[in-house]
Amino acid sequence: MSIRLTSAAFSPGSPIPKKHTGEGADISPPLAWSDLPPGTKELALICDDPDAPTPRPWVHWVLYGLSASLAGLTEGEADGGLSGPTDSGGPGYSGPMPPKGHGVHRYYFKLYALDASLGAKAGLTKEKLLAAMKGHILGVGELIGTYERK
Repeated sequence: MSIRLTSAAFSPGSPIPKKHTGEGADISPPLAWSDLPPGTKELALICDDPDAPTPRPWVHWVLYGLSASLAGLTEGEADGGLSGPTDSGGPGYSGPMPPKGHGVHRYYFKLYALDASLGAKAGLTKEKLLAAMKGHILGVGELIGTYERK
């Protein structure tokens, strides 16, 4: 089942405003969602960059344990979710900051609706979160934004 995932800060496939990048205030963009599948008990969010010059997508945000009653996240807030590490080192949101002159990068925000509460503690990596969610994903919503450093 497909979840509708949007942002008031940027349209699908459009540039993410500088405010939400490593060149700006580096605060997470507001996100809104709808059409959660029936039986959703918990939500998780991952944002990564498959265009990074690294062996695997660069992780910008790992957030989970979100209440199924939420209809979105406000700008700069995790709204009660638990954070995992990013590839920039710390937990929480780490905005786009591709290498200068590397071209346009795509940033995939993926929201997962789960049929159970994971009961996980803070600090799960993207890989550990995906493993914990295996067999519990009811639906996924995706929003892609872009960013380029010239």
